[in-house]
Amino acid sequence: MNSLILAVIGVGMMIGGYLLYSRFLGKRVYQLSDAYKTPAHTMNDGVDFVPTNKYVLWGHHFTSVAGAAPIVGPAVAVIWGWFPAFLWVTIGTVFIAGMHDFGALWASQRHKGQSIGTLSGRYIGARGRNLFLVVIFLLLLMVVAAFAVVISGLLVSTPTAVIPTWGAIIVALFVGQAIYRFKWNLPVVSVVGVVVLYALMIIGDRFPVVLPDSILGLSPNAFWIIVLFIYGGIASLLPVWVLLQPRDYINGLQLFVGLGILYGAFLVTAPTVVAPAINNNVPDGTPSMFPLLFVTIACGAISGFHGIVSSGTSSKQLDKETDSRFVGYFGAVGEGLLALGTIIATTSGYRTLQDWEAVYTAFNQGGVNAFVEGGGNLINQGLGIPTSLSATILATMAVLFAATTMDTGVRLQRFVVQEIGEIMGVKLSGLVATVIVVVVALALTFSAGGDGSGGMLIWPLFGTTNQLMAALTLSILCVILTRLRRPTWPVLVPLIFVLVMSLWAAIVQIGQFWEAQNWLLLGLDIIILICAVWVTVEAFAAMNRARNEDPTIWSDEDTDAPAPVVPAKKL
Repeated sequence: MNSLILAVIGVGMMIGGYLLYSRFLGKRVYQLSDAYKTPAHTMNDGVDFVPTNKYVLWGHHFTSVAGAAPIVGPAVAVIWGWFPAFLWVTIGTVFIAGMHDFGALWASQRHKGQSIGTLSGRYIGARGRNLFLVVIFLLLLMVVAAFAVVISGLLVSTPTAVIPTWGAIIVALFVGQAIYRFKWNLPVVSVVGVVVLYALMIIGDRFPVVLPDSILGLSPNAFWIIVLFIYGGIASLLPVWVLLQPRDYINGLQLFVGLGILYGAFLVTAPTVVAPAINNNVPDGTPSMFPLLFVTIACGAISGFHGIVSSGTSSKQLDKETDSRFVGYFGAVGEGLLALGTIIATTSGYRTLQDWEAVYTAFNQGGVNAFVEGGGNLINQGLGIPTSLSATILATMAVLFAATTMDTGVRLQRFVVQEIGEIMGVKLSGLVATVIVVVVALALTFSAGGDGSGGMLIWPLFGTTNQLMAALTLSILCVILTRLRRPTWPVLVPLIFVLVMSLWAAIVQIGQFWEAQNWLLLGLDIIILICAVWVTVEAFAAMNRARNEDPTIWSDEDTDAPAPVVPAKKL
């Protein structure tokens, strides 16, 4: 199979989905209106609620939801063959991920920027909200702890990425000042920012930063983890326009440049996919493709974490309601393109099938390193960029996206902790909530020793928890649309599919944890499964009640929940 064919078909499907299907969703299902005043305007506080240019907000949203997951998931899942991964990424992006992200963003900004957890309380009850928050808290804890470990590992294994990784923060600070304080031309600022960022990659490739074996008694991995959490805590407290927005925006641009380089290499070399379409010779111990494929590839097909970002930060920065189509749906398309590029790079970036099988010797042996190695080889062959610099570009892409997801995750976790505090009758300041988040995440990260590997302890639960979270978000959307008497099938069909696959995968994992006598993961998996099932049952009951209630409507002047329709009096 020629990889160029996969690239053309995949890109065509995703662009078509944005141009056609997202337009249908915007007109018929979500019924967007520019006359509606978004929370960014009605609740503007200059910190979390800030009206934002849709391209800048897209950059924040896209890089926050992308992270390393659309690289790691597909790079692992191709062990079952490239065809199942390709189908799930393309169909999932068009009909599930785009709709999910778009819908969560729309619903939140119609409710004063409230999180999807808060909306669950409004539409299915306080008990459902409390259970929902348990799932969200654990999911965010997995993300911030595990991504800190992933980033630190990449900074140690690819020291050429250190300078561009930390230099990107300085670039972002200047970009934020240029856009918001000095009101400079956005295209000019964007071009300069991207050029400087890629110049830092060239410098980093020339001057790798290798830490000594011990720094203040810490290993290099442990040192980077602590620095990352300090940075994440500070970034989560700063106004979004100072660092979070510009950092994510400039990272989004550099990713598209990086994707352009990667897809340009596909175009020039048109490499043959050496991996099998369906791999019948998987290594011993590889789990069944059904249902594990659908939780291994989360970001890039659908991800519950996206709903948390959409309703946690992006909805508070939306300038116009109609921007939600570009920010939400096209953000999912961007991630789908990254996942598609990963599939092609990891299945055609090797000379022979034997070379590919030498990397994929066991489940979870692919990952970021396979993407960097395979993609670096293709870029070198197609565009003549030195292999070292090619690897630096791809490694920096992975690090920067993982870092943006991590610092957004810390901010979102801070919101969740404050919300839990309110339920318990305790009002927590942003600083106190952030300290709690950082301390808990650090405690988990170093719970298995001084190398910080504890951050990966509960990561095996991420796939199922993440997809269950997506199903719960879709269930809330179904309740809202039912009350509004809007079409629900675009949400209900994906909801049933994702829910079945996620519950199936969670049950399979329970059996695996039981056999391995891993009581921590077994207990957490059971808790998450019970919470998810309970919330789902309450959501379907709420849908049934909504069908029998008076229909509700939203007018363009509403700033919160829909008002009931008042029947016209008979004359």
